[in-house]
Amino acid sequence: MDRSKLVAIITGVISIILAVAYLLLVTILDFRGEMVPAPQSQLPVSMPIQQLGTANPTLRVH
Repeated sequence: MDRSKLVAIITGVISIILAVAYLLLVTILDFRGEMVPAPQSQLPVSMPIQQLGTANPTLRVH
């Protein structure tokens, strides 16, 4: 068996191992349940961009 066939076989085996590992990872993560978004009450309140520009006069772009 020449070198190029051996490299092709090794590459194929590695890709199959990676594919099976990915499928197992996705299956394990899927068993965790439904994704629930973060509560809105705990998110920080953001300032509007216009207020940020007028809050500090040194930040103004001329």
